[in-house]
Amino acid sequence: MSSIAIVFFSGYGHTLKQAEAVKAGAAGVEGAEVAFLQIDSDGNLPESAWETLAAADAILFGSPTYMGGPAWQFKKFADASSRPWFTKAWKDKLAAGFTNSASTNGDKYSTIQYFWTLSQQHGQIWVGTGLLPANGKANGPADVNWTAGFGGAMSISPFDASPDEAPRSGDLETARLLGERVAQLAGRFAQG
Repeated sequence: MSSIAIVFFSGYGHTLKQAEAVKAGAAGVEGAEVAFLQIDSDGNLPESAWETLAAADAILFGSPTYMGGPAWQFKKFADASSRPWFTKAWKDKLAAGFTNSASTNGDKYSTIQYFWTLSQQHGQIWVGTGLLPANGKANGPADVNWTAGFGGAMSISPFDASPDEAPRSGDLETARLLGERVAQLAGRFAQG
């Protein structure tokens, strides 16, 4: 058995859809228990969520990319994580990240780097996507890793697309595969 915690903020529902794909991937791995922890609009989590994070074998961080970094609500959560940082509560847990923005690039990798830095402050072990890019002329939004995210799962939701329309199928499958990979590795780590 392994426990996976997905902690994320979603502003308009697109990152929530991406987080649900991550959850589906992790939950599809035998022996994985998945906790879905959504940061509220004030940047808060219930106290029980902190207990869940402390017990997790892996933590996935998620936020839309706003102005070149994570939403302030996620940053508030990250700052509050200094409490478990003092006791090294997350040390040696697996970590991974995912983000969404409207533009094809949109400086999404800055958000992934922020998650990586947060994980390293906590002494976690980072897991990237492990996916090759879909970067040929014939590739597009329906292909896995079309955005070419190696450090984390990145998705595109055009500014005028509803959460029913975006992220699109390739980005959602990329997110699902990241969740699956983290859960598989967490299971291997849990076995010792």
